[in-house]
Amino acid sequence: MLKLKDPTLLKTQSYINGNWVSGTQSFKVYNPFDGTLVAEVTEVSKKETIKAIEMAQNAFISWKNLTAEERGSYLLKWEKLIHKHWDDIATILTHEVGKPYEQSVHELMGNVGFLNWYAQEGKRLHGHTLQSPDPNRRFMTIRQPLGVLGLITPWNFPSVLVVQKCAPALASGCTMVLKPAEDTPLSALALAELAHRAGFPPGVFNVLPCLDPTEVGTILTSHSLIRKVSFTGSTYVGKKLMSAAGKGIKNICMELGGNCPAIIFEDAQLNRAVESTFWFKFYNAGQCCNNINRFLVQESVYETFAQKFQAMIDKHLKMGSGMDPSNNLGPLINEQGIAKVEELIQDALQKGATLRCGGSRSNMGPLFYNPTILTNGNQNMRLYREEIFGPVAAMYPFKTEEEAIQMANDTQYGLGAYFFTENIGRSFRVSEALEAGSVGMNTTDVCSELLPFGGWKESGIGRENSALESLNDYCEIKSVIFGGIH
Repeated sequence: MLKLKDPTLLKTQSYINGNWVSGTQSFKVYNPFDGTLVAEVTEVSKKETIKAIEMAQNAFISWKNLTAEERGSYLLKWEKLIHKHWDDIATILTHEVGKPYEQSVHELMGNVGFLNWYAQEGKRLHGHTLQSPDPNRRFMTIRQPLGVLGLITPWNFPSVLVVQKCAPALASGCTMVLKPAEDTPLSALALAELAHRAGFPPGVFNVLPCLDPTEVGTILTSHSLIRKVSFTGSTYVGKKLMSAAGKGIKNICMELGGNCPAIIFEDAQLNRAVESTFWFKFYNAGQCCNNINRFLVQESVYETFAQKFQAMIDKHLKMGSGMDPSNNLGPLINEQGIAKVEELIQDALQKGATLRCGGSRSNMGPLFYNPTILTNGNQNMRLYREEIFGPVAAMYPFKTEEEAIQMANDTQYGLGAYFFTENIGRSFRVSEALEAGSVGMNTTDVCSELLPFGGWKESGIGRENSALESLNDYCEIKSVIFGGIH
């Protein structure tokens, strides 16, 4: 049973134009830990979706004309309310995602970082003045907000990825219609309640939960008032959304799938490499878009690395309820997710992989999968090509630096990549050679509001965040020319 200090944070309706709106149908949200019902959420139809877009457009007319400081003040009020209700929001997160409570708190720390940063960043939305070659004209550029945005967020980080998209959009003067993931709508609805308490004007921030995303997604990518579509999720869905949005020549940002490598060179500090990759691999039960999918380990340290990695599993990992602070490994999100893990592991074993540990569901519950190590991996396995999104570490040997780079880049994806070495020359060579949007050298922590985040190749298009011109993607650039000077 979900127990909150403030039960009114558990919302089950859509949030449209500053009001809570009930739909005619509903769907259930379950706790992946034990399958218990968390809440029953009413879903919207085409009618409510169009209304939300129209109300967001009405709100845009006044929201864009507020000063950057005024818009920033709303973000800061929102951030303070998140702090005030920290425990309840983390509890909601843990119950709908299944992740450990400590990791839910860590996710909320990201919310705070984004809101604080963009509350100030809006004041730095600058244009330029340029020297005209014609003495009778003057040149300048200004940036103005795009308009109404259609935002679609995933289930694995259902709070911070909402804020990551909304904070810069709001700071730049845009309004939005958000469709959260059907497995985890409650975090986004709790954020809507806090935005309401922060005094956001009606229509600026709208949230539309639904079980079948097809109808809402179609409207968000086709409606003439939607000026940008931002999506985080699978490459398969991203391609469909891009194709639909392209018909209306809409601005898009897509953060899609990954197949991230971690290269362990023989000159690495092995204990540091093991510890860093271990905790990252099993964070959120391996359900992170930029998580390590392939461990590429140099032959001379391959067996030692595998042994140390397995020892970390035996010593540190404990599965169970995310509300128990002694547990650090939760369930997978749903049956579809765990079935894919089983399918990819079975394929790997049939093609020569060695099972070092795990390889089966846990008796903890139907969505728990035992932490798994596969060695003797090869490039014929589906696991080498496909994102597993589970607590599985697949290890592949390599001989030379050139081979490691070739293997790392041998994928259609390019979201993140990691490598461990103590060779300064190698650190430059490899970081420049890896085809990925974010590269971590001797670290797996590559996310910050100060850094642009996004992927190469089929891992996406566009960037979110950054200390430099991060609001540009939410604005149109306008050239202004003054004539008749002389």
